[in-house]
Amino acid sequence: MYEIRTQAFFSAAHHLLNYEGECENQHGHNWMVEAFVTGNVLNKSNILIDYKVLKKELNTVLETLDHKDINELPEFRGESPSSEMIAEYIYSKLKEKIVQLSKITVWETQTSCCSYFEED
Repeated sequence: MYEIRTQAFFSAAHHLLNYEGECENQHGHNWMVEAFVTGNVLNKSNILIDYKVLKKELNTVLETLDHKDINELPEFRGESPSSEMIAEYIYSKLKEKIVQLSKITVWETQTSCCSYFEED
């Protein structure tokens, strides 16, 4: 089994709903996102997936979030846009283009992250 990973970044604001604490106030993050792809079959160049393809598709998804108030996006309206929900959103959008996608990890800070993946 092979696994590759790439990283991309976006900046956005959000605030958590139904939360008691500082994060209920609007604030921003410089998010780092990691996309993981796994598989057993390599192509004729002996690669699982071209990093350029994975990065392009990931960046296309992140453009929908970059420099936005995530709470105002239709996909999150009325929902608390936690790291968990953002990871799931990115996963579902990227999975439409990259079928071998296995996991998305979203970093709010250098020490705090959340991963989303589907159970087998």
